[in-house]
Amino acid sequence: GKPDQMFVALNGAEQSVKLPLAGEWRYRPSVEMKDMEAPPSPTVNAYTLVNVRYNAMIHPLFPYPIKGVVWYQGETNVGRADQYEKIMSLLIRDWRSGFGSGEFPFLIVQLANYLERKQQPSDSAWARLRQAQSNIARDTPNSGLAVAIDIGEANDIHPKNKQDVGVRLALIALAKTYGRELQYSGPVYRGLKVEGDTVRLSFDHAETLVSRAGALKGFEIAASDQKFFWADAKIMGSDVIVSSPDVKNPVAVRYGWADNPDATLYNDGGLPATPFRTDKW
Repeated sequence: GKPDQMFVALNGAEQSVKLPLAGEWRYRPSVEMKDMEAPPSPTVNAYTLVNVRYNAMIHPLFPYPIKGVVWYQGETNVGRADQYEKIMSLLIRDWRSGFGSGEFPFLIVQLANYLERKQQPSDSAWARLRQAQSNIARDTPNSGLAVAIDIGEANDIHPKNKQDVGVRLALIALAKTYGRELQYSGPVYRGLKVEGDTVRLSFDHAETLVSRAGALKGFEIAASDQKFFWADAKIMGSDVIVSSPDVKNPVAVRYGWADNPDATLYNDGGLPATPFRTDKW
């Protein structure tokens, strides 16, 4: 983020106290780099190498018991969504086999919104990677997806808000692993029905749908020419009706399909809808 966004907050103070981190700093050297030994060669110790990341960091833990996994990753695979869906599914199966603890819970944090917000609908490698993560969570037994499409930052690939991510992961674990009766997911696309020039979208986890910040945003609609336009969207019970004066014979809808979408659909549990597309283009 920007320097003026960085601060230290003091808990327990009578009044809200924020110490800015921007500006000049005073410091005292601890150890001079010239006095340190040369670091190991990065070609041997780089965490991205499979012999370090897997052989040295994961495989030695087999077969210790494990309760579950939280997986927060995907940025480096943007642009390779189809490959990611395959190798991530293989990783889950391999870890479950190696740890020998059965189909333990595997909870995935979907990529947060990031980069500049686009004014017009367009394709997005980030959206395709999020779709791959959704597919993995849908098709993998005892898994879950924590959606973070509303808590990212345009100029920071590591957004500061980790607390809401943790809360959403905890809700999934409490509901699916520990059997608590609570809302753990935002609306998830179920199906569509074309009704003339409009499309009716149905959702799971959508007993009560709400829009944050006024009118629904983030929906796109297209005819068979595959040209998407922003859609007018409105909530009808547990469904969403979308249309556009520019699309007379709609066949496909996308929601939150951008690097940094303006996505405002939630349920009454305060959980955001999972981005989706109905097409295979």
